[in-house]
Amino acid sequence: MTKALRPLTVGLTLLVVGCAENAEKSKSSGELNKGKVGVRKVVRTTAYTDSESGCRGSHAKNAIGSRLQSGSVMSAAADWSRFPVGTKFRVVDNSQTYVIDDYGPALIGTDTIDLYVPSRRLMNRWGVRHVTIEVLAEGSYEKSLEVLKPRQRDKCVRRMVLNIQKQKEMRF
Repeated sequence: MTKALRPLTVGLTLLVVGCAENAEKSKSSGELNKGKVGVRKVVRTTAYTDSESGCRGSHAKNAIGSRLQSGSVMSAAADWSRFPVGTKFRVVDNSQTYVIDDYGPALIGTDTIDLYVPSRRLMNRWGVRHVTIEVLAEGSYEKSLEVLKPRQRDKCVRRMVLNIQKQKEMRF
């Protein structure tokens, strides 16, 4: 009798393991702002440079006051209520790593990420692309609020702050 139950036991075990793996995959394919390291997501990207007209007064500075990065880890701008400051990700196609340390009014309310490039030529060459990104490190909504709250005279900043506060309320 026990020999007859072995295939059934093995089958049920495989079924349970398969369901558990599918549940894990479903969790990791959720929104980026759920804070899952390793999540992959297709996003719309554009490019910007510090010589682009319309940038903040102090060239080569990001929203947190440090220099725009253009080395092994590049700067990127986004809506901080969707991609909080400090979010580190890699573009899967070219393995370039970026960190969200800037924002821009055209990005508010979108899943678009603006990638920093060091020249206008590279900016124009990039254009608009949909790419797959992989999250390497979670950003911080608390740090985002710390930077944004004093700047709420700006309508776009107010909108990001409101959206972050709504998300915090929904989590608790």
